[in-house]
Amino acid sequence: MQVVEPHTRKPSFNLRPLIWTAVLLIAGLLVAFNAFATVQYGNVGLYKTFGKLNDSTLSPGIHLKIPFVQSIIQVNVQVTKAETDTSASSKDLQPVSTHVAVNYSVDKDSAYKLMNNIGGSFGNVIVNPAIQEIVKEVTARYPAEDLIAKRDVVAGEVREHLTARLARYNLIVNDINIVNFKFSDAFNQSIEAKQVAQQQALKAENDLKRVQIEAKQKVAQAQAEAESLKLKKLEVTPELVQLKQIEVQEKAVDKWDGKLPTVTGGATPFIDVNAFTAGTGASTAARAGGSSEGVAGADAGADANSAGETAAAQP
Repeated sequence: MQVVEPHTRKPSFNLRPLIWTAVLLIAGLLVAFNAFATVQYGNVGLYKTFGKLNDSTLSPGIHLKIPFVQSIIQVNVQVTKAETDTSASSKDLQPVSTHVAVNYSVDKDSAYKLMNNIGGSFGNVIVNPAIQEIVKEVTARYPAEDLIAKRDVVAGEVREHLTARLARYNLIVNDINIVNFKFSDAFNQSIEAKQVAQQQALKAENDLKRVQIEAKQKVAQAQAEAESLKLKKLEVTPELVQLKQIEVQEKAVDKWDGKLPTVTGGATPFIDVNAFTAGTGASTAARAGGSSEGVAGADAGADANSAGETAAAQP
């Protein structure tokens, strides 16, 4: 006997809705993520729709865009430095190599024109060639020595011309610096020799001034000495000279031992004894004073009496 088992129907799960849900969710997330874009600080943004730029300028921040259709191009508007080396000739035909650093920035209101007309490589296309051309043009107007002595003037002229040139492309020149001028070795040696000559000339000029001042000082000193001698000469009298001679002779006598020196060849003693005796007598007479006068009076009286007695004795 055959037993027939009842047929049970197994439940079936439909995965298709889940798959579609997952696909839609992923697609939604992709669309959501591509519907926003961020413009970084120091930049401005430009919409690009199927390769075409939109002239609307976006400020830094989050912005909406059409997913998979639009993109945002960021343009740096911060100050950028461009450095370049330029070889040129000065007005006196001296070879000059100039290293220049230029700080410039993009006009954010005109970023669309710059990107649409030139593109993102405007530094190599516009800035560097303009710097080299203008530096060569300005350098050729100055002699080599003036390029060194008037560096600020040269830099100002380069900045003026470069500002006008880059303004055509909506670029702003913020500053320019001439980092270095490099000349030939022969020119450097000539400059060094000239500076040495100038220093020597300055030293010679200072030496001349010093000699002139010293000469004036000597003249003034000589005049002062002459005036002093003149005044001393007025003070010297014959009596003072005689007195000085007497003082000298007295000092010599004090030191004399009483013996005359032995000399040959008819030389005379070094002391004038007569003059000394006369001077000593004069000094003694001056010191004697009144006592001499008394003795002289007594002698005169005695002489008078003798004369009277002689006259009476005669017949």
